[in-house]
Amino acid sequence: MYTQSFSVSDQDDAKSAGQTASLVAVPKQASASEQALQAQFDERIDADGRVEPREWMPDAYRKTLVRQISQHAHSEIVGMLPEGNWISRAPSLKRKAILIAKVQDEGGHGLYLYSAAETLGTSRDQMLDALHTGKAKYSSIFNYPTLNWADVGVVGWLVDGAAIMNQIPLCRCSYGPYARAMVRVCKEESFHQRQGYEALLVMMQGTAEQKAMVQDAVNRWWWKCLAMFGPPDADSPNSAQGMRWGIKRISNDDLRQKFVDATVPQAKVLGVTLPDPDLKWNEERQAHDYGQIDWDEFWATVNGNGPCNKERLGARVKAWNDGAWVREAALAHAQKQQARQMKEAA
Repeated sequence: MYTQSFSVSDQDDAKSAGQTASLVAVPKQASASEQALQAQFDERIDADGRVEPREWMPDAYRKTLVRQISQHAHSEIVGMLPEGNWISRAPSLKRKAILIAKVQDEGGHGLYLYSAAETLGTSRDQMLDALHTGKAKYSSIFNYPTLNWADVGVVGWLVDGAAIMNQIPLCRCSYGPYARAMVRVCKEESFHQRQGYEALLVMMQGTAEQKAMVQDAVNRWWWKCLAMFGPPDADSPNSAQGMRWGIKRISNDDLRQKFVDATVPQAKVLGVTLPDPDLKWNEERQAHDYGQIDWDEFWATVNGNGPCNKERLGARVKAWNDGAWVREAALAHAQKQQARQMKEAA
């Protein structure tokens, strides 16, 4: 969910805050065989075909996929934290069960995606080490706090709604394992978006205080959700290469516009006001105009200065360290089983 990898490079690749490194290195002189393989790859991409793990691919394509899929996986895992914080405080048993299922889904999504990235030759330990040391990025949206129960509903409605808008095109990604993983992820994300919206509908039928909570949560999350799609296309030069390769299918600005146009009527049904005085229907464009996003806040959060950056990363490192005994026990058991099988075979 929530991948910004075409706009947000990992730490070692970033030239400076708010800037991205080129995804394509300066090419070396290719041999005749490499040129032939490149031609076959280009032909497959031009035909809108799928690339599978054992097939040849350019190094830059592989690197881009590892970055994108691992960032996506990290986002799913870190994304469990803001809502997991509310499982013990859900207002009813029904809401608790729904939230447990949702957080469990997010963990599963992370596992699907780590598995897809491993097919590119990068180990899960390498990816997790990059996350825990701060080298790898995850979606900036998860560096904000969920202050009350309305935030949990708004995360489902807006954050997961934005994620679905971004993820559905990934089902047609040119890399087969990623595309196939996204089919199931999108089905489950659609459930997440609906449960969030339904929770807010219930609150909006409640007291004036509950309605005010929902409106306050919408006010705090709206602009952050618009930033989830990444910076304007003019400031996202790597997106063009991703689209050429068939990894990215729709540009940042077009995805953002689709999200705004889909969300406005939902907000009307819900009975909330989207916090943008410039939001209005443009008859000529047949789309909504909207105001300016605070990109300074976006880049500050991406670069580690958001409200919860240190808290989120600290929680993941702690979970990894606390689980060391489980990994060690599983490894010891596997070695014991292997030794037993070798003894029986002898």
